[in-house]
Amino acid sequence: MTTKERHSRILARVQEEGAVTVADLVAELGASEATLRRDLAELDAQGLLRRVHGGARRAELRGLEEPFAARSGANPEGKRRIARAIAALLAPGEAVVLDSGTTTLEVARAVRELPLRVVPLSLAALDVLAEGERVRVTVPGGELRPGERSFVGPLAERSLAALRFDTAIISPCALDIAGGATAYDTEDAAVKQAAMRSAERRILVCDATKWGRSAFAAIADLSSFDVLVTDRDVTPDESAMLEEKRVEVVVA
Repeated sequence: MTTKERHSRILARVQEEGAVTVADLVAELGASEATLRRDLAELDAQGLLRRVHGGARRAELRGLEEPFAARSGANPEGKRRIARAIAALLAPGEAVVLDSGTTTLEVARAVRELPLRVVPLSLAALDVLAEGERVRVTVPGGELRPGERSFVGPLAERSLAALRFDTAIISPCALDIAGGATAYDTEDAAVKQAAMRSAERRILVCDATKWGRSAFAAIADLSSFDVLVTDRDVTPDESAMLEEKRVEVVVA
């Protein structure tokens, strides 16, 4: 197994479980403790996780966003299930604004052969949708966020304000039921809010790795959304809180 492959497996494990021990990694990856400790040190230096005694934990600083490539390797099956559930919620002919992010990239793959009009808020989703033969794609304006390749800035916000959507599919960076949906970047949060303002229905997509976390910039309270689609089993207490906020929950 190469160093890159080990790093990807380590990050996926940390994202899914929140924390991991060196002993667990030795058993799973077959590398030596010394090698894995060096791996953890390198990933910590890149800000992708935080080393702790005997292992590592997920990096959860509000001002630190994990790189797109690192997030892409986390919980891929959960994101695919969410994407399939989203596709089932969309009717032929809908006008949809599709947020940036790794989960919404899977949504793009799931809907690219559906008869929809889609405005993607990232180049990654645009590339996927451009391969579809039935979907109609409208490209917004704006500047590109480095690394994320998402559209942000006043031009992106004005583009969204000039359009009207049946559905906005919004992907937060973090989700706390009491604190709401949040993002790491203020410009990213502003574009998400602009998309929500122009949509009749608002769907929030959130895989299990984002639950119980909070980022720097507020997007909206959960009461602002009509539907929450997740791959995480919702506890009875969480279900009661979401029902109070009048959010329909779809567990994929």
